[in-house]
Amino acid sequence: MPAFYLTLIAVLLSGWRARDQADIAGLTRAQGQRPAVLVVAILVSIATAALAAYAATLFRPLLPPPARIWFVAIALGLAGAESLAIAPRKVPSEPTRSLGALALLLLAHQVTDAPRFITFGLAAGMAAPLASGLGGAIGGAVLAGAAWAFPQFAMSPGARHARRAVGALLLVAAIIVAFRESGIL
Repeated sequence: MPAFYLTLIAVLLSGWRARDQADIAGLTRAQGQRPAVLVVAILVSIATAALAAYAATLFRPLLPPPARIWFVAIALGLAGAESLAIAPRKVPSEPTRSLGALALLLLAHQVTDAPRFITFGLAAGMAAPLASGLGGAIGGAVLAGAAWAFPQFAMSPGARHARRAVGALLLVAAIIVAFRESGIL
């Protein structure tokens, strides 16, 4: 159960104001709250979390137990770097109404975003792919629903600053985990 809760909390924190949330919020502001957009966003979030957990089941046997905690530190560091370095772009002035295009766009953003790095890292590092995948899927679905229901909050400047702060905290967490594993702390 710790893997579920840790993944859920980490996904909720690292996914706020991410690229996929900006796309969902921008589309909702431009076209209104179309239920189909919410359904597609939730399905893609669940699929990418499942993909991250499945990849962890393939990767975990390659890691000896002492290296797993290092892998968690690397995943946290990559998630933090992604949160700091990659900012959501501006929403297109004439967004498409195609749900297939939205699904592909969300898939492309989510495959390399911080919440999926965390889901993958915790699933492999804690040897709990099902619990971590479930936490990542629920967290991703909540984030998609929040961007759809409250697009003004997802697009606010304060959310951008909060994302940067969470990215810095993830980097600090990665350093602490690495130092603890190496015996420095």
